[in-house]
Amino acid sequence: MTTATAPKAQSGDLIGQIIYAVRSMGVAPIPRNYQLFYEAYISSNPDLTRELAALGSRATQEDLDLLSHRYLGTGQVEVVENAHTKLLGELDSLLKLLRQEQNSLESYSRLLGETAQRINSKTNFSTELLSNAISLLNEATGTTIAHGEKTVGGVAERSQEMDQVRKELDEYKRIANTDSLTRIANRRAFDERLASIYNNSAVLPVVALVLADIDNFKKINDSFGHPVGDKILASVASVIRSNVRKDVFVARSGGEEFAMIVEGNTPEEVMILCERVRRALETRTFRNSRSGVDYGPVTLSLGFAMGSQAGDPGELYADADTALYHAKNGGRNRSVLFEEGMKKDYVGKNWLIYRT
Repeated sequence: MTTATAPKAQSGDLIGQIIYAVRSMGVAPIPRNYQLFYEAYISSNPDLTRELAALGSRATQEDLDLLSHRYLGTGQVEVVENAHTKLLGELDSLLKLLRQEQNSLESYSRLLGETAQRINSKTNFSTELLSNAISLLNEATGTTIAHGEKTVGGVAERSQEMDQVRKELDEYKRIANTDSLTRIANRRAFDERLASIYNNSAVLPVVALVLADIDNFKKINDSFGHPVGDKILASVASVIRSNVRKDVFVARSGGEEFAMIVEGNTPEEVMILCERVRRALETRTFRNSRSGVDYGPVTLSLGFAMGSQAGDPGELYADADTALYHAKNGGRNRSVLFEEGMKKDYVGKNWLIYRT
């Protein structure tokens, strides 16, 4: 991309390049835009890279969303936003209704209290006056109770409608945050989860970001075609998901790269998890059941960093990516924990050659 030449010259940090390009093009720094630029930078689709570069500084959010819809299948974003707006409208209406009824009941309560006080403080009330007062209060009480019952019914009806909206919204979010090929979380969901790690600094020492990249995946695509490559991507996702706990967040973060966010574990325990996943994939057979064609061994390189080793989500991603670089450069099919001294070897290298 022509918009990225300056940052590439300054740093080998891929995520830094993407942030630089987003800022220089005046693009809103939101997850779906970062996903688009990421896919363009790793050249997963040359047409996407060329069209994004052609937009230059004229890019509008509508232009970017059209590219996302065309190349990444993220057309659900507008649906989710519409559902979210509908839910907010329903919530606002319900809150207004409840405030109105609360004010009405508070006024009625004050009326009863003031009347009782006046009756108790006077000794010269006639029987007729007291009868009229009681009659009026009875009528007011009956009206208020009836109105209250109607309000309760209205609230119940609205609550049912809102429950349905919530269910629809949850489903829209699930679709929008799921990678259609591998059926695990996509880049958008990963960005949101990654950012949330730093909401609680106390847990950072036991939170890890793991990046896993399929070794020599380009050779698989070149040798057997993209349909086979897609099936292998889906199988790798299944192997990862089935070899970690349910509370481990697993996502396809782009191309043939996967990400895991592991909470509540020491570095040693995270290494054990990485090795379990790596060995499970290493020992799996990838063969066409009908033709008998063997697609050869499929392996993963994994790099990870602990939340306490970085100051923010971007730095944590860069650290895990550095560890992944060392796993690739060290022979592939291995797991590596990030260490500070690795940065000097990482910066300036052509990282893309190790992602093939």
